[in-house]
Amino acid sequence: MVIKILGSGCANCKKLEANAREAVKELGIEATIEKVQNFKDIMAYGVMKTPALVVDEKVKVMGRVPSVEDIKKYL
Repeated sequence: MVIKILGSGCANCKKLEANAREAVKELGIEATIEKVQNFKDIMAYGVMKTPALVVDEKVKVMGRVPSVEDIKKYL
């Protein structure tokens, strides 16, 4: 599983990354977490508001920071 955090590196982006890492840990699954900060790459996903969570190339959330519990549902 590949999880991508799309965003500029702001506080919300960092929080989303932390929540995603915690969700992966709690579920005990294998996943790679990547940060995408290039706006051209972010826009290629159709994302206009960051941060965004992408799981296996599907945008799951954009423009907000989901909780660890919410992220677990997307994984």
